[in-house]
Amino acid sequence: MTTTHDVHTPSFMTGDEFHIPTFRLLQQDGSLCEGAEAPELDRDKALRIYRAMLVTRVLDERMMAAQRQGRLSFYMQCTGEEAAVIGATAALDDADMIMAQYREQGALVYRGFSYDEFMNQLFGNELDYGKGRQMPIHYGSRKLHYMTISSPLATQIPQATGYAYGQKLAGEGHCTITFFGEGAASEGDFHAALNMASVHKVPVIFFCRNNGYAISTPASEQFAADGIAPRAFGYRMHVIRVDGNDVLAVYRATQEARKIAVEQNQPVLIEAMTYRLAAHSSSDDPSGYRSRKEEEAWREKDPILRMQRWLIDGGWWSEEEEKELQESLRREVLETMKRAEKRPPPPLESLVTDVYADVTPALQRQLDALKTHIRKHPDAYPKGARSLDPDVRPGGDHKSSDEQGGA
Repeated sequence: MTTTHDVHTPSFMTGDEFHIPTFRLLQQDGSLCEGAEAPELDRDKALRIYRAMLVTRVLDERMMAAQRQGRLSFYMQCTGEEAAVIGATAALDDADMIMAQYREQGALVYRGFSYDEFMNQLFGNELDYGKGRQMPIHYGSRKLHYMTISSPLATQIPQATGYAYGQKLAGEGHCTITFFGEGAASEGDFHAALNMASVHKVPVIFFCRNNGYAISTPASEQFAADGIAPRAFGYRMHVIRVDGNDVLAVYRATQEARKIAVEQNQPVLIEAMTYRLAAHSSSDDPSGYRSRKEEEAWREKDPILRMQRWLIDGGWWSEEEEKELQESLRREVLETMKRAEKRPPPPLESLVTDVYADVTPALQRQLDALKTHIRKHPDAYPKGARSLDPDVRPGGDHKSSDEQGGA
């Protein structure tokens, strides 16, 4: 039972009595803040982190352009938040589970998800692990311990608590990290997840990317308190606020959070203060709710530039290497995209697989009716993309579900 201290006159508190500081190591010019110490990070890992940040930025630029050209139906960018996502991922064990929202492609890049795997999902072709059943950017990878993304907001947060509870029971020294925006923290699922995690003492890291906007709603209209971090106190949870554009600070904070989660079986909340430099999605126009002046002010705090300057100052990177890598990445993205575009969609039979061990008679009748419909209107469907052999039954050679993200 929680102990209390008795008082004899009414004294109300609002939370204004304290303010949570922001943990920062790097200044924007790439130099360490006065009195700060860089985390232990060797050259190879530092460059792995930086390369993942660049790959993510180039992928986002090229695929947004593809969407504008009508080659892709939808896209969401990580632009401006690469340090938060990739810095946190780099501090984990590669076998720790990641439950993302929809702007964490950088975590997959860091763990080795290939351009081909990204493109196959974006275009929903025959090599897509999800068999074309999800809209673009809903990635998943079982082999990389990245749970398949679902669209409903905040659902991954309580799921992360449950998965971490399983990790605690397994006792193998792993944790779960779940990413979400400050807008998702306004959902009831957020509070249910934090309470359950604290009560059951599970190894989960709740990582909030506070980028200032829930689509078009500014933080000032979402909550009256000092951000998301103070909410941890209501659940007796460890918490830290970090400069989300400072990759070294994010890395160090997540390292320490993982120790608490794994060694003490205690949940941790991290609030990363960052900014979405791009639109919410390809369907959004941010000029309707924020000023160009505000965007430019944050563009000067670009997390990639900050790490680039730190690497160059340390002799681990150069302007020439930067130019060469960016050019090669752009070529690779375009070449991979062209290949993925040409691949046919998944086989028609895959529509009714993976739910039942054996396809039910009702589903089979529906599939047969669909085949009949396609034969009547062949010009409305991709030529040669789907098998229309009436003797073919579901269960052919498709991608294994083991390759998808999932439990």
